[in-house]
Amino acid sequence: MIHVVFTVELQPGTRDAYLAELRKVIPDVRAEAGCVEYVPTYDAETDFGNQFRLGPDRVVVVEKWETVANLKAHMTAPHMQAYRPRVKDYVKSTELRVLAPA
Repeated sequence: MIHVVFTVELQPGTRDAYLAELRKVIPDVRAEAGCVEYVPTYDAETDFGNQFRLGPDRVVVVEKWETVANLKAHMTAPHMQAYRPRVKDYVKSTELRVLAPA
C-alpha cells in the first residue's frame, strides 16, 4: 500500500469552486481499482498553537492506493483527464508526495 499527499495551491478565493469540481469526480476515483481512500481536506479550525496552517488557498487530497500502478492508472483515468481542464484556472501549483508505510 502507498499513501499519497497531494497538495494543491489555488488562486486566491477559488477554493470553493475548485472543491465543487473535485467533488464531481470523487465517486469515480473511489470506484477505481486499488483506491483505498481519497479525501480532500483543508485546515481544521482548532485552538492548537502549534498547528501548521496551510491557509485558505490550499487543499490537500489524502489518498491511499494498493499499488503504484493503481496510482499511475488513476492519473491517466478518463474522468481525471476531463477534470483537469475544468480546474486549471484555479490551480496555482501542486505538490505530490508518494509515501510508503514505515
